[in-house]
Amino acid sequence: MARIKRATMTHKRRKKVLKLAKGYFGGKSKLFKTAKQAVMKSGQYAYIGRKQKKRDFRRLWITRISAGCKANGMNYSTFVNGLKKAGISLNRKMLSELAIHDPAAFTSLCEKAKAAI
Repeated sequence: MARIKRATMTHKRRKKVLKLAKGYFGGKSKLFKTAKQAVMKSGQYAYIGRKQKKRDFRRLWITRISAGCKANGMNYSTFVNGLKKAGISLNRKMLSELAIHDPAAFTSLCEKAKAAI
């Protein structure tokens, strides 16, 4: 039975981790042990961040819509309720874009929401 040497796989694995740790400060980009820890931790942050990004953008859109609603004399919750009753189904991203870039169209949506309530 031939003896199995693991040097090539170990070298590949270490090279992969150090490549992922490129640009990290100090020994985190040079030393395998600390680089491995830093890469694992940054992977956790990236995973969490992908979830938080969705929340943050939704909060931003709601804030923008709310500001547009206040300019038209109503609050966010009654606006959304009015849109639902009027049968207008626009997502929050598009509503916020309308509130910023096309205030006239947003005002007409507010009027329709008020009429539906």
